[in-house]
This record gives sequence, C-alpha cells and structure tokens, in this order.
Amino acid sequence: MSPAAPLLEFQNLCFERNDLPLFEGIAGGVREGDILQISGANGAGKTTLLRVLTTALSPAAGSLCWRGRPLPRARTRYLTELAFLGHAPGLKLGLSPRENLRWLGGLFPQRHGAAETALAVLGLADWADAPCAQLSAGMLRRAALARLLLSGAALWILDEPLAAIDRDGVALVEQLFRAHLDSGGAIIFSSHQQLALPGVKYLELAA
Repeated sequence: MSPAAPLLEFQNLCFERNDLPLFEGIAGGVREGDILQISGANGAGKTTLLRVLTTALSPAAGSLCWRGRPLPRARTRYLTELAFLGHAPGLKLGLSPRENLRWLGGLFPQRHGAAETALAVLGLADWADAPCAQLSAGMLRRAALARLLLSGAALWILDEPLAAIDRDGVALVEQLFRAHLDSGGAIIFSSHQQLALPGVKYLELAA
C-alpha cells in the first residue's frame, strides 16, 4: 500500500531579510500522525519559518502544498484546517480561561462542549474562573494550548509551546500532542526542548 499523501509539503523555501537569506533550501512536510520539531540556535529563523508555513509571511522562493494542492490555490482550505499558536497567548486578560474558551467556542459551534474538556486536559480546572491577568506565565500557556482543542484543526503549528511550562505541564502537553497525532492530526513546532514522544522528526536550521 502506498503511503498517504502529505498533509503539508514544502520545498526549497528561502526567506530574505535585508536582501540576505535568513534561510534557504528548506524542505520537508508532515503526513497524518506526523510530528516535526524545528530546532536551531536563536536567530536561525525558527519563528520566521513557522510564519512562512502559516502563510503569514511570503518566502522569497519555494513552494507549499496542502493535501497535494499547491498554495495559494488551496489557501482557503488550508487556513480552515490550520491552528497556529505563537509566543503571545492570544487571550483576553480580563476574562477567565473558561470565558476565553467559551467565547472562542462560539466560532466553532461544531465543537460544542470542547471548552470543558480542554480545561480538564490542560489541568486548568482549579484556575478555570480566575482572571487570566492573575495567572502565571505557565498557566497562560496552558490556557492558550487549550484553544487548540476547540479548533478541530488537522495541523497545529506552534512556536515554543513549552515556554514557561513546568515538568507536570510538559507531561500534559505531551498527552495533548499524543491524542492529536493518534486522531490523524499533525504537528509542527519549534522548541529547544525534546518531548518524550515516539517518532518525532527534526528539521534543524543553521545559524
């Protein structure tokens, strides 16, 4: 049986800053159940590459394909099946984690009830009704990650998802990742840490 076509495939990506290449010749991709870690020294372009993959930035050269179709022809479908989490938590600090998730859940009515599941999975039950402005950086990161469960997205692209998270939190993130991969999803993330998950693929950017 031939392997399934990649969900996301990218070839020969190049990004320039001040007319000089930040990175070039970058190629890779993920299939259902794949997890790809982007690594490299500070300044190597990890965040920039992730933003290129989300189409927030345009490469100087190279191509991306989603489910076998080249972008931008497949861009609309791609963006509906993509969830991105950057450095900022993207939460309203005056609201609680539960209120943030319920507000976001209004955008995904097909995911009714997912907010409470997300709070439980990320270990936020005891802080669910506290204003986000009163939460630690680690708890804010957990609340941000909980948003992924509401999206129903096939591909998660995450920039330093383990930042500010303690050991127990990392175990919860690994549980979250494992469930998404087992359901046929895929993950691309940047991190200086390694996860205790099987089958992680690596793409290292040169400084």
